[in-house]
Amino acid sequence: MRTKLTKLLSLLVLLATTSCHELFDLLDELHSEEPKVIEYASGLNTPFGLELDPEGNVWVAEAGSGNSDGRISVITDQDEVYPVIEGFSSVVADEEPTPIGVSHMVLQDHTLWILNIVEGRLYWADVSSFQPGDTPMQASELEFQDIATFVLEYDFGDADTGESNPYNLTIGPEGNLYITDAAANAIIRREAGTGALSVFALIPSIDNPTEIGPPVIHAVPTGIAFNGHKFFVSTLTGFPFPKKEALIYAVDLEGNVAVYDKGFTTLVDIILDPDKKPVVLQFAKFEQGFAPMTGRVVRSEENEVILDKLNYPLGIRRKGLKTYYVTSAADGTVTKLAF
Repeated sequence: MRTKLTKLLSLLVLLATTSCHELFDLLDELHSEEPKVIEYASGLNTPFGLELDPEGNVWVAEAGSGNSDGRISVITDQDEVYPVIEGFSSVVADEEPTPIGVSHMVLQDHTLWILNIVEGRLYWADVSSFQPGDTPMQASELEFQDIATFVLEYDFGDADTGESNPYNLTIGPEGNLYITDAAANAIIRREAGTGALSVFALIPSIDNPTEIGPPVIHAVPTGIAFNGHKFFVSTLTGFPFPKKEALIYAVDLEGNVAVYDKGFTTLVDIILDPDKKPVVLQFAKFEQGFAPMTGRVVRSEENEVILDKLNYPLGIRRKGLKTYYVTSAADGTVTKLAF
């Protein structure tokens, strides 16, 4: 009787301290027979990376339409979208299927760190006092650091590509930021106390298994996640973007790089499941260009497809045990997946 009463009281406490969305997420996770997929938000302007705050709100980086209309928005648990920061530069690039601008972000205490791949900059904003519905901040008013110039001036030796594309980031030991540069094939470390930049690791090129393009192709590191002991880095691979040749790398705290898993296609983001194992996001299959509706969410070690037929997904984040949010740049949506 006492055990039953304890369980009942625990459930009541959980219900009393859980928001409606969190409660629905818990119920969805308990119902694990079939994945449950719903459209969580729509009408977004090229949604890219995602972040979650302690209140359960979903933050999304919108790259914009190519007319300097990039922004950071927050989606509340009432499914309402509010702009937080506006006026980020964005462009339409010939080789890209969607406009580009702000890409990924990470929330560290009350500081939101934001990358803009057009400018090669790292921006940051204090969002501690922001409330949905407040007048949006302007990107021109934010502090920033020029990541691309540091990378372009760094001597990589034979591995130098002469390009920079700060793409994604995560928080590592001692609060330092670790940034993937998709063009330099490198991970850049930013010291928390000083802002000093250094090259933490280089991601090696791979052999091209096809007869199209160069014999060796770039790794193109994209997503990065830290499990408390090492980093996991997903890769897109360069042209011709061969199928099943994208790798997940493990990078230790000394910057040593090793292959962790293989057999993937055009990976653009990575997140960890509750067991600290990677779940990765496939952007698209490359046919005569990147084919629409060929994106996937994949569990790494089993190479298990959790969700497919996504339209140019670019960002993924996990909430709770088995609830994931995924952007679709082409559709302007955020999808919620529970499995």
